[in-house]
Amino acid sequence: MADVKTFTSQNWQNEVLDADKPVLVDFWASWCGPCRMIGPVVEELAGDYDGKVIVGKLNVDEQGEIAQKYGIMSIPSLLLFKNGQIKEKTVGFRGKGDLVKIIDSSL
Repeated sequence: MADVKTFTSQNWQNEVLDADKPVLVDFWASWCGPCRMIGPVVEELAGDYDGKVIVGKLNVDEQGEIAQKYGIMSIPSLLLFKNGQIKEKTVGFRGKGDLVKIIDSSL
């Protein structure tokens, strides 16, 4: 199973904006119940799309400047980037089927 990446201000440009594959970013926080619920789904997606999509998480408490830049007001928020641009955005808990549709639309 593929690892879920941890995105930070140090690796954001290289790992997300300059990536040669679509990138799914889960904006989350440890105190957020729905974030903990969606965590295992995000991990499954990392395995399912290994080699096709980069999947990672960004802790909004630790990386607030990035969350602010993208207008993250509620978590969990999942943004799908392609070629450095936001292609899809979803807020709140979503089941695996909904997220698969979002990812597949970018492939």
